[in-house]
Amino acid sequence: MMRKRLRYWFDNTMSRGTPALIAWLAAVTGVMILVGGLVLVLVAPTDADGAHRGLFGAIWAAFMHSLDPGTLAGDSGGVPFLGLMLLITFGGIFIVSALIGVLTTGLDARLEELRKGRSIVMETDRTLILGWSDQVFTIVSELMVANENQKKPRVVILADQDKVEMEEALRKRVGPTGKTKVVCRTGSPMDLDDLDIANPAAARSIVVLGPEGDDPDSQVIKTLLAITNSPRRKQGPYHIVAQIRDSSNVEAAQLAGGRETCVVDTGDIAARLIVQTCRQSGLSVVYTELLDYGGDEIYMPDEPRLVGARYGDAVLAYGTSSVIGLRRASGRVEVNPPMESRIEPGDVPIVISEDDDTAVLSDGPPVIDGHAIAVRPRSGGGPEHTLLLGWNRRAPAIVRELDGYVEPGSVLHVVADHPGFEAEIEASRAGLARLEVDSKRDDVTDRRTLDGLNVGSYHHVIVLCDADQLDPERADARALVTLLHLRDMQARARQSYPIVSEMLDDRNRRLAEVTQADDFIVSDKLISLLLTQVSENKHLHQLFGDLFDPDGSEIYLKPVEDYVRPGQPITYATLVAAARLRGESAIGYRIAARASDAARGYGVVVNPGKAERVTFQAGDRVVVLAED
Repeated sequence: MMRKRLRYWFDNTMSRGTPALIAWLAAVTGVMILVGGLVLVLVAPTDADGAHRGLFGAIWAAFMHSLDPGTLAGDSGGVPFLGLMLLITFGGIFIVSALIGVLTTGLDARLEELRKGRSIVMETDRTLILGWSDQVFTIVSELMVANENQKKPRVVILADQDKVEMEEALRKRVGPTGKTKVVCRTGSPMDLDDLDIANPAAARSIVVLGPEGDDPDSQVIKTLLAITNSPRRKQGPYHIVAQIRDSSNVEAAQLAGGRETCVVDTGDIAARLIVQTCRQSGLSVVYTELLDYGGDEIYMPDEPRLVGARYGDAVLAYGTSSVIGLRRASGRVEVNPPMESRIEPGDVPIVISEDDDTAVLSDGPPVIDGHAIAVRPRSGGGPEHTLLLGWNRRAPAIVRELDGYVEPGSVLHVVADHPGFEAEIEASRAGLARLEVDSKRDDVTDRRTLDGLNVGSYHHVIVLCDADQLDPERADARALVTLLHLRDMQARARQSYPIVSEMLDDRNRRLAEVTQADDFIVSDKLISLLLTQVSENKHLHQLFGDLFDPDGSEIYLKPVEDYVRPGQPITYATLVAAARLRGESAIGYRIAARASDAARGYGVVVNPGKAERVTFQAGDRVVVLAED
């Protein structure tokens, strides 16, 4: 029984890993040296010169022989002495070899642990990304630009991926990160212990991404629960931005995240972007300019000198910034409020500016060429006919959103070969108030199918990628084939109609430009930009929600001749003043002659200086925030 207990105790100590093994080897070495020293005193009490060894000298001799096998070559003496030293040397060789093996194994295990990224992140005031998808690359790239003025910017990523593979993918897709340090850790964001590795309590903001694969929303919701209900959570509120792909899961995600979480319904927003852009060519360029950190962005600078002024005064008060709304002292965001609205104490203007320190008031009033203003009455549009080629999970939302913008009697014609799309259309019809929908099953990459559709009779054409059935590359390739056919049909028939296409991979946009489509929606990229913006400023969540909503004010590109007389040079402030007369906030313009020039932003200029002089021509557009 005692033997079993000793064996059990020995096994337990050995299972404790490298430190226990080293301790056992040290103990065996000590015993061997002590026993060897004692035996040496008995068998060879004197050395070769006849001097008495003593116990300490014998132990020291045994110790040196156990560490250095070469010591044996210099020994001389009787057989008992040489035999004992040989045994001690053999024991030392065994123990040192075992020690080297243990240390090597322990070091390899430690390196493997480091490779897995299991150590706790200690950096503070950083952005934490939970989850892994292609959106990570856009978010990291934007955070690098946003944090250029920060002292020690940090981005931490926790995902159920190999740490080395994540780092390699970032190097390949993002490249050098400059002064921004990116730290990757391996673990499940839904697991409380793994979540502690990322140290969310020290994060400035947290972005929760839906992973690739089936049912990503459930994993996002579980992650939110893990963050907000952790027994080790911080005392103050978090700033969390969570991505939800299915609108039906938004309420559950909001319950899981509470008031600390900005839930972004990416499926709904992508559908709204496609609908708005299909009706206004160039709008996706405007949104990209507002959402990325490469140009002008949205800021909310405190400006006490505007207290008591009207909103209409504020839109002309900045020389190099465009005012688009107010954030009231209560936190409520108002996009393009009435021009007579008073700015109260605690209210903050919402502006588009190159940076937060460039949003400064002008020294004096801007130069306005009053003689050039020619505000024409609004002209109501009639019913619209839209052609939708292709179908995916966002298509039902696109149908619903389109119904909120068109006039009664408008028609949407859907052509697709997606499984079950007719049933989804039938289910959508019940909630439509203005739009009529008909459908046809056919291959939209087939030229004969397209030739039979009389595409030139439609006001708008939308090409969707079948992301549900195909991988992104194949889905984009099929969309490109459809676009090439449509452009060739236009050239042969000498027709002109706007075409808007959805792209899944931003890298395919360059290839798509050869089709000369009027616009491209890279929805995942725009959503990634939106998530990044909200992670930096939580108030932007409400702002963009209002911009994407059919109710209230949205971004429109309207004919410039409705505002000013074309053909004469005017200041941009004149255009802003003309828009103000219509209750609209101007934020830029689009030059039609540059609409195909990618190097010049497809003709879109956002937030020009008020003093800039421009000569507009008929067909140019003014970019405004308006109710319709």
